[in-house]
Amino acid sequence: RLSYLMAALLWPGAVVLVATEAVQQRLLRVDIPRLRQWMPLLKPIQQGDRWPGADYQGLLLTTPAAWLGDRLGDQTQFPPGLPTLIDGAEDLENWVQQQLTLTLTAADWEQLMLTFPSAQEAIRDHRVQITHALFQRPANPYGCHSLDTLEQQHLRQIHEQVQGVQTAGLFGQSGPAPQGWQQFWQAMGHPDALLWADVDRDLGQLTLHCGRAALAPTLAPLWQQQPLVLMGAAMDLDTQALTYRQRLGLGDLTCLKFCPDRQQPGIPLYLPDRLPLPNTPGFQGALLQALRALLTHQTAQPGLTVVLVGDEPLKLQTGTQLAAEFGSRVQVEATCLDDNGVLVTGWDFWQQHQPVLPSPQLLVVATLPIPSLEHPVVAGRVAHYKHQRQDWFRLYLLPTALVALQRAIAPLRDSHGVLALLDNRVNCRTYGAQVLEALSPVNRSNYIDPTWFEQPSATLENE
Repeated sequence: RLSYLMAALLWPGAVVLVATEAVQQRLLRVDIPRLRQWMPLLKPIQQGDRWPGADYQGLLLTTPAAWLGDRLGDQTQFPPGLPTLIDGAEDLENWVQQQLTLTLTAADWEQLMLTFPSAQEAIRDHRVQITHALFQRPANPYGCHSLDTLEQQHLRQIHEQVQGVQTAGLFGQSGPAPQGWQQFWQAMGHPDALLWADVDRDLGQLTLHCGRAALAPTLAPLWQQQPLVLMGAAMDLDTQALTYRQRLGLGDLTCLKFCPDRQQPGIPLYLPDRLPLPNTPGFQGALLQALRALLTHQTAQPGLTVVLVGDEPLKLQTGTQLAAEFGSRVQVEATCLDDNGVLVTGWDFWQQHQPVLPSPQLLVVATLPIPSLEHPVVAGRVAHYKHQRQDWFRLYLLPTALVALQRAIAPLRDSHGVLALLDNRVNCRTYGAQVLEALSPVNRSNYIDPTWFEQPSATLENE
């Protein structure tokens, strides 16, 4: 960050820096004060969700939600042509998805019925029909389902009835529908619309969502409005970031890829070659056996052990089994851990809390983080790639998995920890070479080397 920060502060013109709140706090409290100790920095710095004014020639720190909300909206808060730096661009696709996704909660249903009391019974009936249809489906680990043709038809019929009330002007009801519903109905008509619902079976409630299966058509015009620099820790294996650019609608640009320090030793990688494949009956038992062996060796060198398990039922079962054998040092998705703790976690939890947790001495990847087709958003995006006759696995599922894997293991390069990858697909699938390339540099072994877990020998200075 210091490289772009120095350039932005020394240049006399205006600059926008898009970064999360956490990164902004790091810049304001640590990096910028240090720079000011040895550089004559007179450029003004502000935080905000809009440009301070036409004469402002300083640096503005803003959040992804504020900047994308304006760029994808009415474009009134930030003038065109401002040089824009985006820090954390590996999350850009998720930020855009969040910005474009519209949500309807129970409160929105109540507001719609209050706005159109003459259609209240009809609206309630459609809501009951949607709820009943979704609750009839088998539960899945993600607690959500796609909206099929039947549920979408109910939503369109609600729209038609509301329009009928507005046209007839019954009881003076000629006002507009609530804005959230107007936006949702409009988004449903988009050719790349993706609709799903979160299902809370305990409360008997639904939360409806409408997002996009493809972002490139919407984003392509946006990038032409200002000079742009995208920076991220793990964006694409390809040196020209072809897949990343295709998914985000980015045209020709200059790509720089910085390789790991060649002076640092590769991460020790334990990759056994005879484990059962995931989703086979013998995998869970083999996983537990491998974990026991690793944890037994790891006790020689205290430090955090992280076990990444993407499958929700398997994660809970693994945590329970390990806790029965290794005691309270084993925790499932917790942040208060012993010095020699074992954290069993999913990928999202690890990515979210990785910056505040100690770097692990041992990180175990149970299975590759390939997105599951059980999730309706993943299934919807795959269906879009199929409709376009594109290779959905190599353009979507595999790149997503490799980026998640690179980000997950990043702390090991600082802690010189050990990586164990227990997914045998790396050995017997053609894409295994790409997985190993994403992990590089590593020192690969198909057996557990006890020297990985030995305490580093003490060094004597000025002997």
